Parts: sequence; structure tokens; C-alpha cells
Amino acid sequence: MNTNLTEKLSKPIVDKVAIVGAGPGGLAAAIALRSQGIDVQVYEKAQEFRPAGTGLGLAPNGLSSLDAIAPGIVESLKSSGCEVHHTVLKNIQGETIRTNATKYLEQYGQPLLTIWWYRLQQVLASRLPSDIIHLNHRCIGFEQDENGVEIHFDGEKSVHTDLLIGADGVNSVVRETLFGEGKPNYIGSMCWRAVIKYRHELFNDYQLVFVKGNKQFMYLLNVGGGYTSWISRKFSPEYSLSYSADEVKSRILHELADWDESFRAVVEATPAEQIWEGPICDRSPLSRWSEGRVTLLGDAAHPMAPAMGQGANTTFEDAYQLRECFSDSANLQAALTSYEQCRIERTKIIQARSALGEMRYYDNLASSTGQTQERQMSLNDDFHKWVYDFKPSVKS
Repeated sequence: MNTNLTEKLSKPIVDKVAIVGAGPGGLAAAIALRSQGIDVQVYEKAQEFRPAGTGLGLAPNGLSSLDAIAPGIVESLKSSGCEVHHTVLKNIQGETIRTNATKYLEQYGQPLLTIWWYRLQQVLASRLPSDIIHLNHRCIGFEQDENGVEIHFDGEKSVHTDLLIGADGVNSVVRETLFGEGKPNYIGSMCWRAVIKYRHELFNDYQLVFVKGNKQFMYLLNVGGGYTSWISRKFSPEYSLSYSADEVKSRILHELADWDESFRAVVEATPAEQIWEGPICDRSPLSRWSEGRVTLLGDAAHPMAPAMGQGANTTFEDAYQLRECFSDSANLQAALTSYEQCRIERTKIIQARSALGEMRYYDNLASSTGQTQERQMSLNDDFHKWVYDFKPSVKS
């Protein structure tokens, strides 16, 4: 047998991996790489895991990737979230425009699952030993040479590792240290959101409600366990942030002044300090994600607008593909090169379509001709099939 292959099969291509960021992407990558016998340590800036984040839609491509990484985890997620069987489109008066039965399970073998970001984080963290997750570690930079990476944290803490994976989001310190791009790009969409214990009156026969206004829209998601995630976005060429939590709540209620009371009620029921306000941002695609012994994953690599709901899903694809590249490569550089070749082009396309989709939310759909709409729907069907049909190959 080939000597290189024998060595590859007998031990991992790296001994120690450090992941910066304990969000769903960082935790999924840790699960994936630990399954190959690698010593993985996860470093997170938060001082504790606390209820935070928004409601997410986990699509077939993301769920298939997670199931390949951690068999059985999708069943755990189903019990923590909500399988979406029906969706509804309404106007701001609360009138139903149309309802749809979802066909994800029949077409792609996995459902559409809505879940709270915090619950997703909890389920993933439960698959890892608690002593490999290090909280209160804010990465402030790193240095590397041919022998390894020295990661620096706030408070004069440092660790040495063979490989650093930046899974630290759209404002990634790891990405900034590598490429020095500065602030992310504001794409013209402001967002307000929260998750609260709330049973919305609309959740009778469907689990996802989309309300379209004038240059503004709202999602209401049943995220399981009696919790509702509401997300409102508005077209805004310039953005400004409110000065206080009370001002944030007053601002979003003002934006919804003409909306049906049932939509305003969920915002009224939300404590002001629980409402997140911020701009929707992305970054230009990179031609490479890795340099030496450092690479990127998830929003740190390909931050995208949330219009397609593909941020978390493509992140789980990254984690799965990274594991496969480690398994199939003779050395670290070959693995990282293969990882980039597998991921960059696909995520670049999804990033671009997500940014376009965010602006299309604000289009006047009635102005499109029937022929144009029909052709666009056909194009969307083909594109969605390409996105959702991502099928990991599970190795024995």
C-alpha cells in the first residue's frame, strides 16, 4: 500500500485544531473534525451561552449536511424546532393572499425546519464535551509560521495550534487579520427581530407567515416550544441606529403603524431590551479562504443577506466538506486547497442571489408581466433545486 495513504489512514493530517466562534458553524465543524480523531478546541467571546439570536430556517441541504456530520441530530432538531408543512402570504391588513403546502420532504428527503438559533446552538453543543468549549475568549489576532498558529485573546491569553478555523461571523477578526477588508457592506435593508414566548393567532394551519408591505415585510416563524420569532425588514438606502432599547421598540411600532393589530401585537408583547436592531450586511466574495494554517468557515467566509435563508445551511455544508477534504487529503495544504475548490464557487453564487433576493423583497411584484413572472419562477425552481439538492455522501 502507498506509504502516504497508510499514514493518512492511520492518523489525522493535523493533531490540533482551534476554532474561533461557538455559533452553529463552529460547533458543527468541531463535531465533524472530532469524528476523525482530531483534538479540537473551540473559543468563544461570549461569557456564557444565553438565549439569543433569531429564528432560522434549516433547509434540506443544511439538514443533510448535519445528518452526515452527526447521524441522528436532525431528529433532535425536529423535537427542538418546528417542521413547516404550510406557509402563508398575507398583506398588512391581515388578509390571506395565498397559502402553500411545502414539498421539501417529498422533493429533497428533508423538511424545512424552523428553529431558534439558541436552541440550535444548544443541540450542537450537546454533541461535544463541555471542556473543549472555552467561553470568555475574545480573539484579537494571531501569528503563524510553518510550525503552527499562535492565537491571541483579550486579557493576554494565547494558545498554540496546528490549524485555526475562523467561524466568527460577518465581523470576523480572523478574516480581518488575514485580508484587512474593513467593515462589511450595507446592502440597503434595515432589520428588527426578536424571539419570544408567544402563540400567535395566525399559527393555526401553518408555521411560517410572510407579510408583504410597501418596501417592508415581516416574517412570523413558529420556532417550537411555544416560541415565536418575528423579523421585520425595511428598505432603507441609509441606516441609522436607535439610541436606546425603548427607542428601538417605538421605531419598529411606528414602522408598523398601518399594519393589522395582530402583527403589531407580537411586537408590543416583546420587551424592548430583547429587540435586535441592525443593518443587513454582506461582504464581497473572496478568491481564497485560506492562508498558511488559517482558514474560514460560514459567515466569516461568505456572509450573505438572509433573503434565501442560506447562511446557516451553507455553513453546515462547509463543515461537512471540510471534514471530507481532511479525510481525503495527504496533508493540510492539500486539504485546504480542496476545501476552497469545493466551496468558493457555490457560495459565491448563493451570496449573489441572496443579495439580489433581498432587494426583490421590496419590488412591486404587480408591475411584472405575467410572462416575466412565469420565466422567473421557472428560473427560481431550477436554482432552488440546485441549492437544496446538495447531497453529502456518507462514508462507512
